Amino acid sequence: ICDKAGECLLQDYHFEHGQPERRADVQPFTSRRREMGDTVTLFVDRCVMCTRCVRFTREITGTSELLVINRGSHEEIDVFPGYPLANKMSGNVVDLCPVGALGDKDFLYRQRVWFMRKHNSVCTGCATGCSITIEENQDTVHRLKPRENPHINQWWMCDEGRYGFHYIHSPERLTLPGRRQGPGHVNVEWHDVAVQLKAALQSAGRLAAVLSPHLTVEEAYLLAELVRSFDPQAYLALGPVPVVGEDEKFKNGFTIRAEKCPNRRGVEKVVQHYMHAVPRWEDVLAKAAQGEFGGLWITAGYPHPWINDAESVVFDKVGVVVVQDMFNSPLWERADWRLPAGAFAERDGSFVNANDRLQSVRWAIRPPAGVVPEGALYWRLSDRTGLYNARKVLSELAAAIPYFSLAGSEVPEQGVDLKLNQLANGEAAATTAAAAPA
Repeated sequence: ICDKAGECLLQDYHFEHGQPERRADVQPFTSRRREMGDTVTLFVDRCVMCTRCVRFTREITGTSELLVINRGSHEEIDVFPGYPLANKMSGNVVDLCPVGALGDKDFLYRQRVWFMRKHNSVCTGCATGCSITIEENQDTVHRLKPRENPHINQWWMCDEGRYGFHYIHSPERLTLPGRRQGPGHVNVEWHDVAVQLKAALQSAGRLAAVLSPHLTVEEAYLLAELVRSFDPQAYLALGPVPVVGEDEKFKNGFTIRAEKCPNRRGVEKVVQHYMHAVPRWEDVLAKAAQGEFGGLWITAGYPHPWINDAESVVFDKVGVVVVQDMFNSPLWERADWRLPAGAFAERDGSFVNANDRLQSVRWAIRPPAGVVPEGALYWRLSDRTGLYNARKVLSELAAAIPYFSLAGSEVPEQGVDLKLNQLANGEAAATTAAAAPA
């Protein structure tokens, strides 16, 4: 009956060292349950009073909601009156609890752990880019847990990232590609998209592409190469970067970033390689309003609304508008080509966090029927043979863009620090400048 069954140390110790039979006639009982906050519940009779959770709220978050009440055999974990467990890292106490006394309300009674498969991944909730594991069963994500990485998140993750994955399985996900026909849209088979869309872009005139900060660096690179193959002077820009509030730093140094996207740094470097600058979303709006583009490919993939009616109107002056997104939006309704996008758990590729650390991930679940993830689509449109190979693309862009050169070899689980490239390039530039004649 315990949610911890299958991953409980106490259960493992009992099977290894415990008695084969009960030493007493234990009567059935009902475990007392106490609500600790919005995300965590306490099964009082399972607690072994290790006080890990109490120490976490004092030493890591510095919020000190938890304490030990009573004395002796009557000791119990509780919250201070009027101060529920409500800090933004509260879900970590469930991971810390060795016996399942603290339960995660979001996961409680939903899945047995031995039915799930674990996949190493990266949290895409903010620019911290925590190392995580995705735990799924039959292509349904049931839980995200932090993965140890001393360079990024140590052993923790915030609740925003931990519980922010449910949009992946939203019934509102877009799953059918389509194109404009008359006043409406018609569905198009994927094998026809490659032919018809390429023909539309080749005849559109001047092209542009907006690279979302939710793309992997491999996807951004492939799309940039694809658009430049149609128009060698194609305009490339970084998509909208969602920012909410300010960075929030905890007592142990863990930081929840205000920047709510996983790969702004990586996509910036890809755009900079082609444009020698980093045009922003505002620049695209201004140029589109002046009718400078014949064709425009916009990638989105935001889990929340990201564009309004006023901004979408300016794209009426663009000849061919391609929109790749997960959810409906005003721009989706105006698009000439509508392509459903993949979620983070459905992608192969690499993300670069706010501190220039690159981490590579593999897909954990298959996308909904009808969705082709961005990398696989760009690979197909580029007429590359075989299946999409993110590792091969990363090696290719590492050779082309010096910032990513350290990622050319195999990327370890804890990632690669790309700051070393910047330092090396900066020192080399300084040495060259000093040696140059006046």
